[in-house]
Amino acid sequence: MKPYLLSLAVGVLVGVIYALVQVRSPAPPVIALVGLLGILVGEQIPPLIRGWIRPDAVSTSWLQHQVKPHVFGTLPQCAKAEPPQPHDQA
Repeated sequence: MKPYLLSLAVGVLVGVIYALVQVRSPAPPVIALVGLLGILVGEQIPPLIRGWIRPDAVSTSWLQHQVKPHVFGTLPQCAKAEPPQPHDQA
């Protein structure tokens, strides 16, 4: 998200500079930008429909594929505390 905000901020800064110097922006017209937005939205429609028609099974095995074993092998574990022994009351 940070690169997008930075890009937007730089774009606004360049727009202000163009306005101060009274130069027209070489950016494409708004109609072209709306067309690009349509392309981006259109790219998301087929996966969305596929997900509705044939939903993927929920998999919890991502741990095996995403989380790799530790580089040093098995890490040491803490010793388990022994349960308290009942005190003999005489």
